[in-house]
Amino acid sequence: MNCGKAVAVLGDQMFFLLVKSRTICRRLPGTAPVLSRSQHTAAERDSPGGSDTAEKPRLRAIDLARKIRQEKAKTQSETRTQDRDPPVSGSQQRVTELKRFTAQLQNVHPNVLAKHLHRTLLYRDKDVVILNKPYGVPVRESGVTTVTSVLPVLCKMLDGLKTKTDTELLPCLGLEKDSSGALLLARSEAVLEHILSLSRSNQVERKYWVITVGVPVPSEGLIDIPVIEREVTGPKPHFKMTLSPLFRMNEAGDGMTKVRSHRQAHAAATKYRVLDSSYGCSLVELQPLTGVKHQMRVHMAYALACPILGDHKYSHWSKLAPQKLPDRVLKKLGLEQSKSRYLPLHLHAHRLALPGHSQSDIAVSCPMPKYFIKTLNRLQLTFPEDKNDE
Repeated sequence: MNCGKAVAVLGDQMFFLLVKSRTICRRLPGTAPVLSRSQHTAAERDSPGGSDTAEKPRLRAIDLARKIRQEKAKTQSETRTQDRDPPVSGSQQRVTELKRFTAQLQNVHPNVLAKHLHRTLLYRDKDVVILNKPYGVPVRESGVTTVTSVLPVLCKMLDGLKTKTDTELLPCLGLEKDSSGALLLARSEAVLEHILSLSRSNQVERKYWVITVGVPVPSEGLIDIPVIEREVTGPKPHFKMTLSPLFRMNEAGDGMTKVRSHRQAHAAATKYRVLDSSYGCSLVELQPLTGVKHQMRVHMAYALACPILGDHKYSHWSKLAPQKLPDRVLKKLGLEQSKSRYLPLHLHAHRLALPGHSQSDIAVSCPMPKYFIKTLNRLQLTFPEDKNDE
């Protein structure tokens, strides 16, 4: 090979060989291509392992600027998305807060729920305790924190946090999970049996306040229709309580005919009284004379055609679906029909009265929850305190 002049330069521990040739030089087999200094640095940075002595590459200004631009663009995109979302109404916000509060109560440590119940005590003596059960907390249920599960802790609080206590608390007249209000507890088995005996003889007075969709006619009366549990067939089979009347319209349509009662039906009687009505809704006082499961909800929905607000189970018979509300009611509540499923059941145990076990009679009134009061205000229903609560 005819090569020209070669000049060697040695400096800064780097050796460069510059070859100037008039003819074409061929690369010898097995030799690596010559890289410039910048190309060599980039190759080291891009290699998976890199050299053992190479330092980690520093964050370049251009990379930092690119990262900042990306984060800024993401923030602006999220802001535009939030601006496009419809504003949340006050009622929807209250429902969301209520659901979150209910979930917290059902999953908190038993001591926390016990402290909350202790703060809501309405009455106590050596025989009974009456407390204000919050909405959404079951009295008895498996898998979640319940009122029954925290009663041993509540006993210790009532006895001054003693290490050992001989007293106990036993639920007497239960409340549904989605109802709120006065819950009666007995402090011994003997008191429990006594109260159950009083209840069977209608000596325990329980009055509930409900908000209904519709105005009952007549405005006061007694519903005495047996209730039975039946299966609802369809895409989603389920069971519901329903009416099992003893009288039906005769074939001529001019009178009533008594029919044979179903052997599995339960006698159910509920007194009702309309306290106020507005915008097609009513504030109604209910007094159950029997203790059949869901009897007040069934009597209001199927006997009077005025289901309780938030009763998504008994607003329809043939399906499981959220309660459908009239447009004017939705407007007053500030809700869309698609959001009605989040309305809580407006069923509150307001008053509890019973003969004293060893002293004067006991009568307790329980304050309404905030969501109940706000619904009354939105529907412009008169507060019960303004009525003569007999």
